[in-house]
Amino acid sequence: MSKLSHIDASGAASMVDVGDKPVTRRVAVAEAFVDVSPALAAAIRENSLAKGDLLAVARLAGIQAAKRTDELIPLCHSLPLDVVDVQATVTPADAASHHVRIVATASTHSRTGVEMEALVAAGIASLTVIDMGKAVDKTMVVRGLRVLEKRGGRSGEYVAGDVAP
Repeated sequence: MSKLSHIDASGAASMVDVGDKPVTRRVAVAEAFVDVSPALAAAIRENSLAKGDLLAVARLAGIQAAKRTDELIPLCHSLPLDVVDVQATVTPADAASHHVRIVATASTHSRTGVEMEALVAAGIASLTVIDMGKAVDKTMVVRGLRVLEKRGGRSGEYVAGDVAP
């Protein structure tokens, strides 16, 4: 069995030492979906929610969350983020099912990957959709949180296969 990177010689969880790795540009893109009711989808499109602009607030929450990833996820390194971009879109009015799609991109020049920052951004943006929309729709579900792609570092590029919404 191969040695796990986050386990030390005594079997305890430990932070990986990345000090000898070269600094390279690293980019990760993550996505998540929040299934919403037709009524909530319409309210989001009309920007008529009492709490305000759901898509704008979800975007900002995701960006802020990415900057706090090392405080939220044990053993994550603190990264100097170059940029975090979060996009939040609601399905068109004529769609058969309704959801908000979150796509988060994080980029850094560092010794370790930025996938967790992109995932945290997408996850927290999704939870913000639920928080802001719960007065209209109590049945929302977050699904499909995953890394869509990553670039940089020793493991090279990764691009996920298609998954239907």
